[in-house]
Amino acid sequence: MLAIFKKELKTYFLTPTGWIFLAVFLLISGILYSIQLVFPGNSQYSMFLSSLLVIYILVVPLLTMRIFTDEKRFGTDQLILTGPSNLWGIVFGKFLAAFTVFLITIGVTFLYPLLLSFHGKLDWPMIFGTYIGFILLGASFIAIGVFVSQSSEGIVSAAVLTFCALIITFIIDFMQQYMPATELSGLVWAAILITIPLFWLYSKGRNWVVTAAVALILTAVILLLWFLDRNMFAGLIGKSLGWLSLTRRFGSFSMG
Repeated sequence: MLAIFKKELKTYFLTPTGWIFLAVFLLISGILYSIQLVFPGNSQYSMFLSSLLVIYILVVPLLTMRIFTDEKRFGTDQLILTGPSNLWGIVFGKFLAAFTVFLITIGVTFLYPLLLSFHGKLDWPMIFGTYIGFILLGASFIAIGVFVSQSSEGIVSAAVLTFCALIITFIIDFMQQYMPATELSGLVWAAILITIPLFWLYSKGRNWVVTAAVALILTAVILLLWFLDRNMFAGLIGKSLGWLSLTRRFGSFSMG
């Protein structure tokens, strides 16, 4: 794992990828810092950090799009897989390298509140809490990008799909308000959800018999729950979307 981590981290700074990520993130954050805090004389730094979440949509795809797609493009994926590192070590090493670049960038932004502290009193516990949430959310988004890169065949498709996935994480809370909350809609949603593990199971084994057996078992469980207590299906769509909301978890840090 350590060898993979060192290789990926070195690649970030020997190619434009890491520098572009740093430049774009710091440029946009610097502009927002000036507009939201410096010019109006505002000291609400935690709110400024919350506004930086939009930058994730732009920069995380740049950071993660090459992680696995480059290996496939240059034909080195099989070489890595047959090396001494196991699959988990390869994935975690690549993730850790991208996360390290992200942490370096976040470390630079910590100069902003230090400069701001000369012009007013800051709520440092709130700022530290917001930074912790910011870092954890960044780790989650990078993990999404790594997964998409591993599942994609090209750099462009990896970047676009990661961008779309991050957009969805931002609008989940908005979508949740408009989802139907009836028991029947929850039953249909549960039926849709069980198709996800079924597709995964079939893609791994290409065995229709096993997939059909698992489908029958899951369907029977859902129908049994429906007849026992159909009220548990009320609002299931909104609840499941709420479980997937990453930005809502960040709000717990940014608001104390």
